[in-house]
Amino acid sequence: MPKKPAKITVLRVKGLPGQPGRGRVHCAGQTIVCALGPAGIRRAKREGDGATPAGRFRLVKAMIRADKAAKQPLLIAHHPLHRWDGWCDDPSSGQYNRPIRLPFAASHEQLWRSDDLYDIVIVLDHNFVPRIRKHGSAIFLHIAKGDFSPTAGCVAIAHAAMRRLLPRLARRVTVTIG
Repeated sequence: MPKKPAKITVLRVKGLPGQPGRGRVHCAGQTIVCALGPAGIRRAKREGDGATPAGRFRLVKAMIRADKAAKQPLLIAHHPLHRWDGWCDDPSSGQYNRPIRLPFAASHEQLWRSDDLYDIVIVLDHNFVPRIRKHGSAIFLHIAKGDFSPTAGCVAIAHAAMRRLLPRLARRVTVTIG
């Protein structure tokens, strides 16, 4: 009987020297190529700066497009992604850095997309408690573009890598960026 892969409790994200929009995710003895924000990793994250925030984060939940991602048993909190799901990125809104239901008047990310990047999206607890206006929102672990071009500040990995990683993520995963 094949040995069951170990649960992953820690993800370490490091930028590549001289390539601010590129990095590596290290976990359970493997290294996964990732895309980061074009400004690289920064401790002083600000809304719209193109940086991926440095720090230690928890995974809040996964949202998965059931019509595009195969169903698999998961340990982390998760729910299906719907056409009306969005994420507020407007610092002047009371819903800043929170999930919202579309349509929504303030600036926001639409989570149901045609480009496959959010077929699996995992929310990191960056700027959650306390939530500070203009300190960054919608920081996710999600699917990368085929060329691994930079994200707006998220960490993005290949679809195949996400599918391998997702069922191994333990309930309390720590993500260290920097």
